[in-house]
Amino acid sequence: MPLSDTASTPTLSSESAPRRTGPVIALLVVAAFVVILNETTMSVALTDIVADLGITVATGQWLTTGFLLTMAVVIPLTGFLLERFPLRTVFFTAMSLFAAGTLIAALAPDFGFLLAGRIVQASGTAIMMPLLFTTVLNIVPPSHRGRMMGTITVVIAVAPAIGPTVSGLILSTLTWHAIFWVMLPIALIAIALGAVWVKNVTETRADARFDVLSVPLSALGFGGLIYAFSAIGESASGHAPIPVAIPLAVGAVALVLFVLRQLHLQKTDSALLDLRTFQTRTFSLAVVLVVVVFAALFGSIVLLPIYLQQVLGLDVLGIGLMLLPGGILMGVMAPFVGNAFDRFGPTPLVIPGMIIAAAALWGMTLFDLNTGVPFVIAVHLALNLGLGLTFTPLLTSALGSLPRRFYPYGSATVGTLQQVAGAAGTALFVTIMTVTTAARMADGSGEVLAKADGVHAAFVVGAIVATAAVGLALFVRKPAETDADGAPALAH
Repeated sequence: MPLSDTASTPTLSSESAPRRTGPVIALLVVAAFVVILNETTMSVALTDIVADLGITVATGQWLTTGFLLTMAVVIPLTGFLLERFPLRTVFFTAMSLFAAGTLIAALAPDFGFLLAGRIVQASGTAIMMPLLFTTVLNIVPPSHRGRMMGTITVVIAVAPAIGPTVSGLILSTLTWHAIFWVMLPIALIAIALGAVWVKNVTETRADARFDVLSVPLSALGFGGLIYAFSAIGESASGHAPIPVAIPLAVGAVALVLFVLRQLHLQKTDSALLDLRTFQTRTFSLAVVLVVVVFAALFGSIVLLPIYLQQVLGLDVLGIGLMLLPGGILMGVMAPFVGNAFDRFGPTPLVIPGMIIAAAALWGMTLFDLNTGVPFVIAVHLALNLGLGLTFTPLLTSALGSLPRRFYPYGSATVGTLQQVAGAAGTALFVTIMTVTTAARMADGSGEVLAKADGVHAAFVVGAIVATAAVGLALFVRKPAETDADGAPALAH
């Protein structure tokens, strides 16, 4: 029997939920996979785009920076959107934006149109992940959430990891326009299937209020920080368009004002992003670890190709294929990790996962001029093994510990911090590598040797941070059994 089209939340038994909700969850997962995959496809395509459009590399980087900035601006709004509007409306808005942006990019005759397409794409992408999280939390009972969140791990972890591989394969025979033409029909099919499968299975509030002042504060806060992090690497090499301190200061001040504004508004249940989610200890602890894990993931995604290309001298397609096994491993692991979480909770998974991830980062500190490709692949597999053991338990513990009405805000908070963590991790790794490389070259080292030393220094810092996070993993616990409202009540 189909789910009701009303905004009320259905009551699902543990036995029937996975079967009845299978199609809609599968559709949302596929749709989210496509939009998140798109996030990292530009890294490999940038060289071709720069040559074809006659722009500089610094200008071309805005295809990634602009995407991240848009994500940072839109994601905090999704808490309000998911509470105010029915799920079908939000889904069609997200996928229509993504499809429209993809079409604009595919037809783009110049850089301005291509950037506009990426920004429209990012607007839809930003909505999809919180939408997927909120839907799963509302229609999947706690006893099956680990399994479902394991599937979602394929989206949030594997899609960004294989984005460069996919674009590398396409670019080996076609132009960069083909990257968007390949995605467009998938997005259109998802919209068509959504008309049949997506139902309004979340609760909405007609009285949900929209605070206009919070929007620019959020945009300046999160957007300013991500822009600053993205520009740190350029600043270290002396190519930043403006001093990094300016967007960093603006972002920090705006973020403080945004937080103060939300704390005031949540007293009347009118916050744009309700921060009472952090009153739940399990949520707060898991989110801190998610930030560390995402910083390590995105930092390594950016740094490894640089090392493989500029130190070991490998070609782009070869690099993409080398990194593919790690993404596949994480995808294969995800369902098993989800089942293990449902049976045993997060502790037996998160602790060894963080230890393995930290050990893998220490293994990356051994990379040098003569490192063999098999060792690089082995260490990258170990990193993905460790991260694969932590993603699902952390996200399920964090979001599953919240009351039902806070699911949209928890999902939006996690999504926003993932973007900030990814930008911060990338900035940390690239900046340390750049500064160390410049120092070694000033001391008389050759460029390749200096770059190898820079990569080594970056992975040392990453390994130290990951090792420190192992201590936090000891305190992660499975959320308490939920009540009729979805979870234990928050303190007010």
